[in-house]
Amino acid sequence: MSVRLPLYRSLSLAVVTLLAGCASAPGKVPASPSLNALYGQLDAASKGYENALRQAREGDDQASQKTLVAALDQLKKASAQCDSTPGCEPQRFYSVFDRLLRLKDGSAIGDEGLETAGESTSPDGAAGGAAGLPQAQRSVTLLHGQKLSELIAMNGPVKAALEMWLTQWRPNLMDAWVNYQYLRHEMWPQYQKADLPEAVLFGILAKESGGKVHAVSRSGAAGPLQFMYATGVRFGLSSDSGFDTRFDPAEAARANAQYLNEQLRVFNNNLELTLAAYNGGEGRMRRLAGDRPGVSFYDPSVYDELSQETRDYVPAVLAAAWLFLHPQSYNLRFPKIDGQPGQVVLKRSASISELTICLGNAGDMPEGWFRTLRNLNPRFDPEAQQPVGTTVYLPKALEASYASRCVDGPWPILAADLHNAVVPKPAAVAPAPAPAVSSKRARRYRVRAGDTLISIVHKLRCSSVREVAEANHLTRHQIRVGQVLAVPECR
Repeated sequence: MSVRLPLYRSLSLAVVTLLAGCASAPGKVPASPSLNALYGQLDAASKGYENALRQAREGDDQASQKTLVAALDQLKKASAQCDSTPGCEPQRFYSVFDRLLRLKDGSAIGDEGLETAGESTSPDGAAGGAAGLPQAQRSVTLLHGQKLSELIAMNGPVKAALEMWLTQWRPNLMDAWVNYQYLRHEMWPQYQKADLPEAVLFGILAKESGGKVHAVSRSGAAGPLQFMYATGVRFGLSSDSGFDTRFDPAEAARANAQYLNEQLRVFNNNLELTLAAYNGGEGRMRRLAGDRPGVSFYDPSVYDELSQETRDYVPAVLAAAWLFLHPQSYNLRFPKIDGQPGQVVLKRSASISELTICLGNAGDMPEGWFRTLRNLNPRFDPEAQQPVGTTVYLPKALEASYASRCVDGPWPILAADLHNAVVPKPAAVAPAPAPAVSSKRARRYRVRAGDTLISIVHKLRCSSVREVAEANHLTRHQIRVGQVLAVPECR
């Protein structure tokens, strides 16, 4: 339907103007006739936008476009006047903005309204006609038939997380987007089968690993969706010929979808509690939520008992999902990525590292292809040469680049030469002789984490700090974990 792109791009432009016009808020004063008139314009603009959506659903493109233009002009005019009108509350304009975004997700504007992430810069480029969309596209915005936009509360924590994704975490968000586009053909079908929104998958991926398939946390969680070992085994992620399938993108997405659906049933389709269970453990969340099907994640009896990590995790995932749906409305533009999968059969032996070197910046990829090739071939050691005849998965757009750059010519020779370079190892150093000690007999003590010279002396008694320092030739009483000290004993 021709109305879909102007409708949504215009809303984004109106929002930019709205936010700029409401940057500051004067002190609250009694409503004046001018303020009431301004709010009247805001209400009229909102109703006009709704009418445009209704006309679009009815197939009246011309009328809907005319109504839309008038409504957006009125919205921009009202927002621009807020800053100069005494008593005007910017929050009221922000609320209208939030409401229009939610209408965008829930209004049926046309069967082709929502562009898929693999075909455009984002799902935000056009209308979100959830009710009239094909199943593959409905799953982007619906969770078991519920509008995802209605499940994400635009509260303080989520807004704070939005700010983080748009500022300090912005590079991580962009990396996650790029990585996901190349993994999408493996991961998205698993969510689609489970009737879960793609936006949630992206939100979890962005927060958990940034789309790095081989990510491992300090606690032992592994893979693109960071499964702990025991939980992974419970959902079918185990060892396959020595390969930990937590690192398999398709298998990880399948297990993640099963886990979420299991917990959604437990928590009455409460997405926030389900995400909290994924991060903090379902046992803990069941104890906190108890038999209260309507309890909120933000209820003090739940929220205050959670770790700071989980309190931050849930809004961060939801904010990333929200940006997946509405990037342009937040002055965010995801790059267009051709993630169509491809493969090549090696005509000469090569490692992932060598292929990265000979492919260079093919396809206008400034940061190179190492991460993408690793993600698409998780079973390969990136430094191990794969023999001739091995199938290597890569973006389809790189198939021609492989044939022209990595089979013959100087680049594969250079890559092999660098790969086979030998780094000399330092010569073995003879162990230092044991430190001389005084005439007293000495015991030996191995320094542990947290030890200080004072704590060691107190622990072993008799010796003084000065005596131990002199016996071991210590400078400024500095010691290191694992160091063996000679500690003079009492006679």
